[in-house]
Amino acid sequence: MFAANVPSVTAAEVPADAYLLDVREPDEWTAGHAPGAHHLPMMEVPARLSEIPTDGDVVVVCRSGGRSGQVVGYLMSNGWDNVRNLDGGMREWAASGRPLASEDGQPARII
Repeated sequence: MFAANVPSVTAAEVPADAYLLDVREPDEWTAGHAPGAHHLPMMEVPARLSEIPTDGDVVVVCRSGGRSGQVVGYLMSNGWDNVRNLDGGMREWAASGRPLASEDGQPARII
Protein backbone atom coordinates (compact mmCIF):
# COMPACT_ATOMS: atom_id res chain seq x y z
CA MET A 1 0.00 0.00 0.00
CA PHE A 2 2.90 2.36 0.74
CA ALA A 3 6.29 2.99 -0.75
CA ALA A 4 8.74 0.24 0.12
CA ASN A 5 10.86 2.68 2.10
CA VAL A 6 8.20 3.21 4.79
CA PRO A 7 8.93 0.68 7.54
CA SER A 8 5.93 -0.78 9.30
CA VAL A 9 5.00 -2.92 12.26
CA THR A 10 1.89 -4.94 13.11
CA ALA A 11 -0.18 -4.21 16.21
CA ALA A 12 1.12 -7.39 17.84
CA GLU A 13 4.73 -6.32 17.19
CA VAL A 14 4.52 -2.88 18.82
CA PRO A 15 7.02 -2.86 21.71
CA ALA A 16 5.53 -2.15 25.13
CA ASP A 17 7.85 0.84 25.55
CA ALA A 18 7.24 2.31 22.07
CA TYR A 19 6.26 5.98 21.72
CA LEU A 20 2.87 5.73 20.00
CA LEU A 21 2.21 8.85 17.93
CA ASP A 22 -1.50 9.11 17.02
CA VAL A 23 -1.91 11.51 14.08
CA ARG A 24 -5.71 11.32 13.80
CA GLU A 25 -8.12 14.22 14.19
CA PRO A 26 -9.34 15.26 17.68
CA ASP A 27 -12.76 13.59 17.31
CA GLU A 28 -11.11 10.29 16.35
CA TRP A 29 -8.72 10.52 19.33
CA THR A 30 -11.56 11.31 21.76
CA ALA A 31 -13.59 8.29 20.61
CA GLY A 32 -10.81 5.78 21.08
CA HIS A 33 -7.03 5.58 21.25
CA ALA A 34 -4.28 3.40 22.64
CA PRO A 35 -3.63 4.07 26.34
CA GLY A 36 -0.42 6.03 26.71
CA ALA A 37 -0.40 7.23 23.10
CA HIS A 38 0.58 10.79 22.24
CA HIS A 39 -1.90 12.80 20.16
CA LEU A 40 -0.49 15.04 17.43
CA PRO A 41 -2.88 15.66 14.51
CA MET A 42 -1.20 15.08 11.12
CA MET A 43 -1.48 18.70 10.00
CA GLU A 44 0.31 19.89 13.16
CA VAL A 45 3.32 17.58 12.76
CA PRO A 46 5.53 20.02 10.78
CA ALA A 47 5.11 22.75 13.41
CA ARG A 48 5.62 20.37 16.34
CA LEU A 49 8.55 18.21 15.21
CA SER A 50 10.44 18.94 18.44
CA GLU A 51 7.84 16.88 20.34
CA ILE A 52 8.65 13.67 18.43
CA PRO A 53 11.48 11.58 19.91
CA THR A 54 14.52 10.94 17.73
CA ASP A 55 15.54 7.85 19.70
CA GLY A 56 13.70 4.76 20.84
CA ASP A 57 10.85 3.13 18.95
CA VAL A 58 8.30 5.59 17.53
CA VAL A 59 5.20 3.97 16.02
CA VAL A 60 2.90 6.31 14.07
CA VAL A 61 -0.80 5.41 13.91
CA CYS A 62 -3.99 6.69 12.26
CA ARG A 63 -7.30 4.93 11.55
CA SER A 64 -6.13 2.56 8.82
CA GLY A 65 -2.48 3.37 8.07
CA GLY A 66 -2.67 5.92 5.25
CA ARG A 67 -2.07 9.17 7.09
CA SER A 68 0.44 7.59 9.45
CA GLY A 69 2.36 6.19 6.46
CA GLN A 70 2.63 9.71 5.05
CA VAL A 71 3.84 11.02 8.42
CA VAL A 72 6.47 8.26 8.68
CA GLY A 73 7.74 9.20 5.20
CA TYR A 74 7.81 12.88 6.17
CA LEU A 75 9.68 12.22 9.41
CA MET A 76 12.20 9.98 7.62
CA SER A 77 12.83 12.72 5.06
CA ASN A 78 13.54 15.05 7.98
CA GLY A 79 16.12 12.80 9.63
CA TRP A 80 14.13 10.40 11.82
CA ASP A 81 15.37 6.83 11.51
CA ASN A 82 13.40 5.37 14.43
CA VAL A 83 9.84 5.64 13.05
CA ARG A 84 7.51 2.92 11.80
CA ASN A 85 3.95 2.88 10.52
CA LEU A 86 1.33 0.78 12.32
CA ASP A 87 -0.02 -1.63 9.69
CA GLY A 88 -3.81 -1.33 9.55
CA GLY A 89 -3.85 1.54 12.03
CA MET A 90 -6.18 1.71 14.99
CA ARG A 91 -8.64 -0.61 13.24
CA GLU A 92 -6.02 -3.37 13.34
CA TRP A 93 -4.94 -2.37 16.88
CA ALA A 94 -8.51 -2.87 18.12
CA ALA A 95 -9.08 -6.03 16.05
CA SER A 96 -5.94 -7.60 17.54
CA GLY A 97 -7.27 -7.10 21.05
CA ARG A 98 -4.89 -4.33 22.10
CA PRO A 99 -6.32 -1.96 24.75
CA LEU A 100 -8.33 1.16 23.96
CA ALA A 101 -9.23 4.24 25.99
CA SER A 102 -11.72 7.02 25.28
CA GLU A 103 -11.91 10.62 26.43
CA ASP A 104 -15.69 11.11 26.32
CA GLY A 105 -16.99 8.68 28.94
CA GLN A 106 -18.34 6.31 26.28
CA PRO A 107 -16.91 2.89 25.44
CA ALA A 108 -13.76 3.30 23.36
CA ARG A 109 -14.33 2.89 19.64
CA ILE A 110 -12.58 3.59 16.36
CA ILE A 111 -14.35 6.10 14.15
